[in-house]
This record gives sequence, C-alpha cells and structure tokens, in this order.
Amino acid sequence: MRVHFIAIGGSAMHNLAIALHKKGYEVTGSDDEIFEPSKSRLESHGLLPAETGWNPEKVHSALDAVILGMHARADNPELLKARELGLKIYSYPEFLYEQTKNKTRVVIGGSHGKTTITSMIMHVLRVNGRHFDYMVGAQLDGFETMVGLSEEATIAVFEGDEYLSSPTDPRPKFHLYHPHIAVLSGIAWDHINVFPTFENYVEQFRKFVSLIEPGGKLIYCAGDPHLREIAAQSSGVTALPYNAHPHLVSDQVTYLTVGEREIRLNIFGDHNLENISAALEVCRALGVSDEAFYRAILTFAGAARRLEVLSENDHTTVFRDFAHSPSKLKATTAAVKKQFPNRQLVACMELHTFSSLKKEFLPHYQNAMEAADVAFVYFNPHTVAHKKLEPITPEMVAAGFAQEGLEVTTDSDALFERLSQMNWAGKNLLLMSSGNFDGKDLPAFAAEITGDPVKFRRSRWLKNPNGNIS
Repeated sequence: MRVHFIAIGGSAMHNLAIALHKKGYEVTGSDDEIFEPSKSRLESHGLLPAETGWNPEKVHSALDAVILGMHARADNPELLKARELGLKIYSYPEFLYEQTKNKTRVVIGGSHGKTTITSMIMHVLRVNGRHFDYMVGAQLDGFETMVGLSEEATIAVFEGDEYLSSPTDPRPKFHLYHPHIAVLSGIAWDHINVFPTFENYVEQFRKFVSLIEPGGKLIYCAGDPHLREIAAQSSGVTALPYNAHPHLVSDQVTYLTVGEREIRLNIFGDHNLENISAALEVCRALGVSDEAFYRAILTFAGAARRLEVLSENDHTTVFRDFAHSPSKLKATTAAVKKQFPNRQLVACMELHTFSSLKKEFLPHYQNAMEAADVAFVYFNPHTVAHKKLEPITPEMVAAGFAQEGLEVTTDSDALFERLSQMNWAGKNLLLMSSGNFDGKDLPAFAAEITGDPVKFRRSRWLKNPNGNIS
C-alpha cells in the first residue's frame, strides 16, 4: 500500500503515518510547518519531508490512498491534484474505520474523560496480553505511538472526538467509527465555533448513539441528565449506566473498595473514579475478568497531561493538566483539593482554545475554579487576534469566572515570576492548559519550586524577547 499524507505534521496525522509505516506501508507526506515532537518522531522513522510546503508532484496515480489532515485547506494544491487523478481521499477517522471495519470497535466519546478512559482500557488490555488496534489523544507509557494498527488484532479501541473530520468533511470524527461498544462520559458544551448552540452540540452525541452497530452496547455516565435521556431513547442497543467506583481516600491516597478488598491507585479524583467504572464495563464486554481488570488498574499511572505530576517533595506537588473547558476545570481543581485537603491549592489556567477565548463563552466559567484557594487565569491577546476573535479584556474574564480573589493577567512572565516567589510549603500547584503558557518549560519550573535535585537555571522557563525558551 502506498499512502500520502497531506498535513503529515499534525498530532494525530504523524502518529497514523508512523503506525502505517510500521505496518509495512509506503508512506509519504507534506506539510507547510512541522513542530516538535512531530518533527523528531517523523525523522526517526524516515518520514520527515525533505522540505516544507506543498508539492503536487508528490501526488501521483500509483498512490492507493491520500489522507487529508485538518491543517490543510480545501484549496490545497496536493488535494486538488488528488481529486484530478481520481484518487481515494480519506480523512484520518475514515481511514481508521477502513483499517478496522472487520474488527470489534470500541469508541470512547464525551466532552471530558475520553482520553483517560481510552488509556485505562488500553493499559488493562496490554497488561493482560490482549492484542488490539488503537487511537488515543495522549502519549502513554508502554506505547510508542498514539495510533497502533495491525493485521492480527481483532479489537480496535478509539478515542472518539466530536470535532470535524477534515477541511472537506464537516462530520464529527466519532460519527465515522460505528462502534460495537460505545462509551459516553458526559456532555458539556464545547467547540462553539462548530456547534453554535448547546442543543446542536447534544445532537452530535444522539447521532453517535444511533450509529452504534445493531446489538451493540452503550456505556454511559448515569450522573449526566442529557446522557440519561439519550440512553432512554436509544433502540437496538444495550444501555449500561455507570457511576463513580466505590472508594475511600486515606493519607492522600485513593483506594478502590471491592468487597472487603482495598486496591491502591496511582490516580485520584471523582472524575477518575467514574472513568474507572466506564473502563471496567468495557473490559467486561471484551471478556476481561474483574480480577484481571483490578490487577492491571492498580499500575495505571495516567495519561500525559492528565493530572500529571511534574515534580514533588514532602509538602508540595506540581500537577500539569490538559483541562481547559469549564467542566474539566471544575473536576480537576476539585479532585486535587479533595486528595490533599490539608494543602492550599494554587491553580493557574490558560485560556487558549477558540471556545475559551470567545467573549460570549466566558460566563460558562463561573465557579469553575472555586475549589482553588488561590486562582490565576492567563490569556495572550495575540492568541485571540490569531484566532480572529473579538478582543477580550482581563475585566471580562474576571466577570466570567466571578470568583472572589481570582487574578487575571496577560503577562505570562510576570505570572511565573510571581509563582516562583511564593512560599510553597504546604501548597500544591495545578497548571491547566491545552497550550504551554507561551512556551514555558513547565517541568523545569516545577523542579525549581519543589527543590528537585536536578538543577535548572531560572532562565530555562522564562521567555526571551522573541518568545522562545532561553
């Protein structure tokens, strides 16, 4: 098979390219910009384009397929050439379905938690020696890539994103997978640039349920009223509700309670206890025994940027989390505070996504960080302008969050300088963003404030005037 990627540098795209290369496919690709870690990872597999930019000569009649990434535009010259030649053009979710259409597909959707639930299922299957294909939105221990495809696997586990499939295909990605086993973790309005009303957003999940294969299973969070309604209206599938797994918290450690047993976890938070219940139901449906599930889950350490511990000592822990939507902020801050009730929680959040930077959406953040003892919100006005959004002000953001004492800033250097001067004894720091606070080296900063023996210069996490790491 000869496959060409248009916009090979994307997070999902470069992982799929590597997965197909490892499967034995002949893979080529183009992009007008490729950043790390995509650049190094493509280069290590001999897949990095020799030059940046679009080159229609790379598209020829001997190709079996062209895969189109979201970064490309509808008038991309390589895409136009592929159409002219009559080549088969796929979005990456279409191609994943094509690769797994004869397998048992598990798809995890929802506004929050889908990466973690997918990661849990993958971890349990791997520990128990089960072969499976997969696609997940974070790097996981034990997996070289975020996409894996093979000939021998009979199971495929996909994280199901509700965002658009490609520049030429406005269908949500998870509509293309047609699962046999589906999970929905919850519905909280997101991607308002694509789904302008909450009702329109909810409709995408209702459509997803209608696309479950006949006789399949819908595993859904019982605490979400919208999912309860959708499940009640579903037909031809078995609907299985789940709640947070029974547990207890002792000395800053969370334990699952299973009968009289207590199973120590490396993760915590009510949202993760719900995620575990969802993963348990999926693994049961795949023939994994409860005993095998619990034996595996006790070694699950989480996915990258999902309550990831960057550094810690006896009295301070620094976490990094991908949280950016109101529901994710609320769940993540509450989880850290509940796990460490005797420590102050300092929470810093960066508004970075299209939805979070839109003036009309800011009121949805009301009380989203109320569990934090000290709260900061940062945004970069240049990011707002780059996304072609109406300008917002710190006053607008503060009014949207409506939290007493919350501070809003547009100066990331000043924010991190302020944090570096704090006395961190008896405090935890939670850094939440889908970005990186304008290029901050967060692990280096975390190591500095916890006194990690690995020494970092302070300039390591400050920007230089050009906006790069010094």
